[in-house]
Amino acid sequence: MKWYRRLYLGEQAKSAKYKMFGMIRKGRFQSDTFLIMLPSNPNNVLDIISANYVLQPHFKKKTYKEDLYVVGLAKGQGEAMELVRDIVDEVYNKTGGVDIAEYLKFGRDRKR
Repeated sequence: MKWYRRLYLGEQAKSAKYKMFGMIRKGRFQSDTFLIMLPSNPNNVLDIISANYVLQPHFKKKTYKEDLYVVGLAKGQGEAMELVRDIVDEVYNKTGGVDIAEYLKFGRDRKR
């Protein structure tokens, strides 16, 4: 699993981010923690999954984890949806489009 260097965090996730990271890395069950990731399907804008999804046995194989690119972390599904909206708004306002992968790869890192 790869993490975006300037990870987007929801308001509630900001206060608990270190605990959430620790639980994810240790492979522990977490209620109400959601990962915002670059889409697995090119027709999607972003994927929202429960952090518990990556606890499934097939994610223990390195090849599956390498395909996951986390760009945001949220506490609760509602906060995850708000965070996705914020990301899409930011990308649209800066580029006029919704190519989030391109923006995160080039636009955001170069300007800071």
